[in-house]
Amino acid sequence: MIELSYKTNLLEQKSYKYSLQDIEKPNLYDELFSFTEVPKVTFNQRRSPMGMPAEIWITDTTFRDGQQSREPYTVKQIVDLFKLMSRLGGPFGIIRQSEFFVYSEKDRQAIQECMDLGLKFPEITTWIRATKEDYKLVKNLNIAETGILVSCSDYHIFNKLGMTRKQAMDQYLSTVALAFESGVVPRCHLEDITRADFYGFVVPFVNELMEMSRQAGIPVKIRACDTMGLGVPYTEVALPRSVPGIIYGLQHYSDVPSEWLEWHGHNDFYKGVANGSTAWLYGASAVNCSLLGIGERTGNIPLEAMVMEYASLRGSLDGMDTTVITEIADYYENEIGYRIPPMTPFVGKNFNMTRAGIHADGMMKDERIYSIFDTQKILNTKPSVQIGKSSGRAGIAYWINANYKLKGDDMIGKRDPLVDKLLSWIDEEYAEGRQTTLSPHELEAKIFEYSNGRLKGDTL
Repeated sequence: MIELSYKTNLLEQKSYKYSLQDIEKPNLYDELFSFTEVPKVTFNQRRSPMGMPAEIWITDTTFRDGQQSREPYTVKQIVDLFKLMSRLGGPFGIIRQSEFFVYSEKDRQAIQECMDLGLKFPEITTWIRATKEDYKLVKNLNIAETGILVSCSDYHIFNKLGMTRKQAMDQYLSTVALAFESGVVPRCHLEDITRADFYGFVVPFVNELMEMSRQAGIPVKIRACDTMGLGVPYTEVALPRSVPGIIYGLQHYSDVPSEWLEWHGHNDFYKGVANGSTAWLYGASAVNCSLLGIGERTGNIPLEAMVMEYASLRGSLDGMDTTVITEIADYYENEIGYRIPPMTPFVGKNFNMTRAGIHADGMMKDERIYSIFDTQKILNTKPSVQIGKSSGRAGIAYWINANYKLKGDDMIGKRDPLVDKLLSWIDEEYAEGRQTTLSPHELEAKIFEYSNGRLKGDTL
């Protein structure tokens, strides 16, 4: 069959529609995923065409997957973070949706209080398992869209659910039908897609979903879930691990429009952000994330990382307010009590901090030498240095100027007598066996002393 592709506007051959392969024994891809070895990456030299959608956006799972690795958020914390997320996403809703659990009274209270805010973005959605009992929980919540868990690898279908592929598909489709009957948009979470039989189960299942969608006149969202972080962004990688292959295949063989297609990744092999960006590049409009990447096991794709990826790929923030990222980090530290690892990009205390004197010297001459961008403008946090054994004169001078917000003629140079005194004191500290860096309070006390009270810091 020859059809004109809505994606490429070219005539393409579609001579074969994949049918369900209802096998007796599970296909666990043992050669790829031998449990006693690191999973293998295999190549088939098939190159999927890149095709970024006209519009891309971010969706959020902070209050669903993000709660599966930590103590639950309070209702107030959810509402506060939801408001911050709305500000970060900006007026055009680049952070388009946020999904919630519905199982407890607290979950439903958080949904209601966030709905009462009247914010346009992010849209509130829910998440359930593919059962009639779970669907009853969302039916009366006035929710326009709900996620439905539809595990698609034989690891889950055979070994967890104890079903055949056909039995699993029939159960999934029956729950999706309930959503269509209620006028709710179903978002089907294809759990563990990077270990699934793509042509034997995934494509035939999605084809059924698309046919149901056409009959109901209601969209069906497809979320490709890299549950174990096994996705690989390289070109010419073989399925089931190929991110380009999965996204292209869902569009080419199942006719899923970009705006209905979403990627959900984990970071087990440090590829979370790269896989998310690859999904955008190859045709998915949405990438699902959580704040600070907090999620099950190694976590989800960090939302703040994809904000930066969006700006990098689009050349614009399109109304997003990136300074809110720093406010979110402060909220986690000060209100929730979550300790962000100091080396975490964009939000960790060390992300724009240097300990080396030679780096501080460069930053005094031109901040661009050792800063990734204008962190003051973009994240409302100024580059800093930490004073230790190797900081030197330049590091000390930079710390004084930054900490005391000295400008112009008031700035301290690295040959200033105050720097000389501090350097002598620091050298003496380490000569006596000190191993740790100097705290702001210690430095400010000495600066107050050596400047005869002229400079007084915030910690004194």
